[in-house]
Amino acid sequence: MNWLRIRELVRKEFIQLFRDKRNRPLLVITPLIQLLVFGYVVNYDIRDIRVAFLDQARTRESRMVADALLGNRIFRIVSPSADPRGLEEALLRKEADMGIKIGPDFSTQIRRGDTATVQVLVDGSMSNMASLRIAYALSVMDKLNRELLDELYRRQLAYGRVDLRIRTWYNPNLDSQHFFVPGIVAFLIMLISLLFTSMAIIKEKEIGTMEQLIVTPLTPAELVAGKTIPYIIISLAQMVVVTAFAMIWFSLPLSGSALLLLGASCLFLLSTLGVGLFISTVSATQQQAMMTTFFFILPFFMLSGFVFPIANMPLFVQWLTYLNPLRYFLVIIRGIFLKGVGMGILWPQFLALAILGVAVFAGAIGRFRKRLD
Repeated sequence: MNWLRIRELVRKEFIQLFRDKRNRPLLVITPLIQLLVFGYVVNYDIRDIRVAFLDQARTRESRMVADALLGNRIFRIVSPSADPRGLEEALLRKEADMGIKIGPDFSTQIRRGDTATVQVLVDGSMSNMASLRIAYALSVMDKLNRELLDELYRRQLAYGRVDLRIRTWYNPNLDSQHFFVPGIVAFLIMLISLLFTSMAIIKEKEIGTMEQLIVTPLTPAELVAGKTIPYIIISLAQMVVVTAFAMIWFSLPLSGSALLLLGASCLFLLSTLGVGLFISTVSATQQQAMMTTFFFILPFFMLSGFVFPIANMPLFVQWLTYLNPLRYFLVIIRGIFLKGVGMGILWPQFLALAILGVAVFAGAIGRFRKRLD
């Protein structure tokens, strides 16, 4: 390979890329805006639960339930209902996330020493959020139960009790942004590298400069190298900028090696740039290349474990995820950011990325032909 010819092709590619003013915000501003939007939107932390409250007992004990909810600071009573119908209407109209109904004999049952029931109605249209709201409500009710038992029997009932001592490692505050933001960084790098690389060759055909490249002494391998090296440099620069921005803006900890993260990014880019190059060689127009790119992006996102655990997927789909480079890169980037682990733990993911990257990139180069058809 003649590196002088490759260098000139890389220089030409950078000039052509930055000469178009529409590309500049896409390369610099767009990734940061997307990181901000996704970083705040993709969030499972619950800080406000609207409660429609129906108190048919109207006693001290029933008011203790309302006080326990309000004392948690996550629950907010927005609709004190006068009848069960009002409770249902609040849930139907999305005015409340949860409805709590206390029956008229609630206090009587407690004073007799019987089990008193509190009905909790939860909007299950978003099942993941519903389960979290139920968990918060159970936690509040468990604390209230202990207070009522202590008041009723005047002694602590702790016989045969299992006392859990919980300590959360790697993310002590269970901040979902610390889980999602590293994945968003990986997804943005994949998105940008795929989009630009998929346009690399097809753009030359559409603007009529592919004929000039064909008659040059550039070999197919040199042409591919010259077209991909600029996007490798741009993608790595974006990786550094977006990662630094995530650490500063979202206070994201980087517990592991930055150099190891950079090496993993290079292996990951080998796969994404190979897929983008393959799309560019099989597409006839830029519009077709764009549509094909999004055809790849959605499965990569859904089958990566970014939001949905791979273990919950059907067995056949789990096997398909082994062909997804984003799956391995997410494990690496979260392991380096949150756990601070090194190559001794992450070598299977590095090996899988290397095998996928070499296979995909070699296939894209083999598919490329230095001709117009």
